[in-house]
Amino acid sequence: MVEELVAAGVSVASVGLVYVMAGARVVKQYERGVVLRLGRLRTQVRGPGFTMIVPFVDKLRKVNMQIVTMPVPAQDGITRDNVTVRVDAVIYFKVIDAADAVIQVEDYQFAVSQMAQTSLRSIIGKSDLDDLLSNREKLNQGLELMIDSPAVGWGVQIDRVEIKDVSLPETMKRSMARQAEADRERRARVINADAELQASKKLAEAAGVMSEQPAALQLRLLQTVVAVAAEKNSTLVLPFPVELLRFLERAQQSPAPPAAAPQQPVQEQLPPAEPPMESGSE
Repeated sequence: MVEELVAAGVSVASVGLVYVMAGARVVKQYERGVVLRLGRLRTQVRGPGFTMIVPFVDKLRKVNMQIVTMPVPAQDGITRDNVTVRVDAVIYFKVIDAADAVIQVEDYQFAVSQMAQTSLRSIIGKSDLDDLLSNREKLNQGLELMIDSPAVGWGVQIDRVEIKDVSLPETMKRSMARQAEADRERRARVINADAELQASKKLAEAAGVMSEQPAALQLRLLQTVVAVAAEKNSTLVLPFPVELLRFLERAQQSPAPPAAAPQQPVQEQLPPAEPPMESGSE
């Protein structure tokens, strides 16, 4: 009889231990436990640590409260200025209400992913190509606001949205490269013209100073000879002053005036005298 009682006690203890082990749960530090009792939500969300549920009656759903990094697949779209682009992004979000994440939406991660793809295509159509390339911070804020509005009802908070890459067609890349090259060439020409203008002003000032002192031109010629000779070249080129050429040219074009011919005295030409009339005798 005693043996039967001992065996029954051991059996009851074993069943109780199995029952307790079936209801024992461990919730990690970064998780929260949502309990559904006979399909009805329990208001109390289980915190991290050891917890107990009623086996075969309660169902515990663990929800990760960490920040989730989710890549948004690349989306093809046409910008507002009619340029075909392919844009991908990354989204950072976390669950702030574990009960809503379980009750309000079937799969909150899939819902956030689909909302991010839809919002990304919408933001592409509302933006210009220059905004996608250079003004991403503003687009990120707008994209975050578009995703966060419906996600609040799901117990999800959007921390940050970043546009990763903007892929352009090869023809557009070549066009942009030619545009950038033309712009750099234009700036180089403007800088070169500005340098020529400044140099011409300085040369004009130097010419004015040299015109006041004719010996300065000869000194400048000697300095040029010294600079050329410092290179130890076998051929020496001497600049010839243009003013000297002009002087010789003027000297050839203006010969000495011829000597004046001696003046001859002018003789008055008197009319010839009339012959005397002879008087005949009658």
